[in-house]
Amino acid sequence: MDLLPSNITASEFFTPVVLSFQVALASGIAVIILGTLAGAWMAKARFPGKTAVETLFMLPLVLPPTVVGFILIIIFGKHSFIGRTIERIFHQPVIFTWSAAVIASAIVAFPLMYQSAKTGFAAVDADIEGAAKVDGAGRWQVFTRISVPLAFPSLLTGSILSIARALGEFGATLMFAGNIPGVTQTLPTAIYVAMDSGNETLAWGWVICIVIISFLMLFFIQLKKPA
Repeated sequence: MDLLPSNITASEFFTPVVLSFQVALASGIAVIILGTLAGAWMAKARFPGKTAVETLFMLPLVLPPTVVGFILIIIFGKHSFIGRTIERIFHQPVIFTWSAAVIASAIVAFPLMYQSAKTGFAAVDADIEGAAKVDGAGRWQVFTRISVPLAFPSLLTGSILSIARALGEFGATLMFAGNIPGVTQTLPTAIYVAMDSGNETLAWGWVICIVIISFLMLFFIQLKKPA
């Protein structure tokens, strides 16, 4: 018995799967770098307005994804300075492109990486970092050789959770990047379209794919936790 409906090829089935991985990986790399740096900074920083900044970092976690998508359209739209600048440089708008899918996924995944990184760096003993500085280590050496290794379990958890969140992003991606097959149609949007068109068999195939992938990622996190 064929696993795929007769009107769709294996290439058409796996295109959203591969695209989802590409978007999740690209946005994950950006989020891991930015979230790690932001978490390390906020774990130790003391300044007026810190609570407001942290609230802003965490805001995408509680906002409806459609609101995030709407804000991204306003920021990167053709009527904004940023949008016009990007269009002038690259000769095309960022909206409804692969880059838009990456940006949307990164925005909604950032709070998970940031919170995990901040928790990990906050738990690092300041005396150990201080001892390394006394021994002559520079700030970057302390960060890369002391702080990051000690906070690594939290950074690993945040990395996997943020990539998994990026993989499952739907609302902001649909609004900001659209649903263009082979360009911006990720697994969540492909599932939505399949169900909307009454192709339940195809939707089930993609649902099983994303459930298995997400399960394996979360299972890996559980394995890394101490018993």
